[in-house]
Amino acid sequence: MRVLADRQGDTRELLSRRLEAEFGLLPTETVRRCVTDVLACMNHLGVDPAPALVERMAREHLIGMVKSEPPSGRAAPGGTCERRRDRSGPDDVR
Repeated sequence: MRVLADRQGDTRELLSRRLEAEFGLLPTETVRRCVTDVLACMNHLGVDPAPALVERMAREHLIGMVKSEPPSGRAAPGGTCERRRDRSGPDDVR
């Protein structure tokens, strides 16, 4: 089993480096954790963790992380969904 672990470690490092270069906006540790999580999930589900498939799944997850971040880079204090009290909405009872 040591050979399998070494191969997965090499794959994880190779994919992490490739995706780190592509997703420079995200912290290195976030990218590495994503690749590690995808490998763990695939192993848990009994899916063959082929490098191309791991890379594709990790890339999709990282794209989602980048796209879900607000333009300012972080959430506004108090949230962005606060409703103004001086306006009535469709759910307000009159």
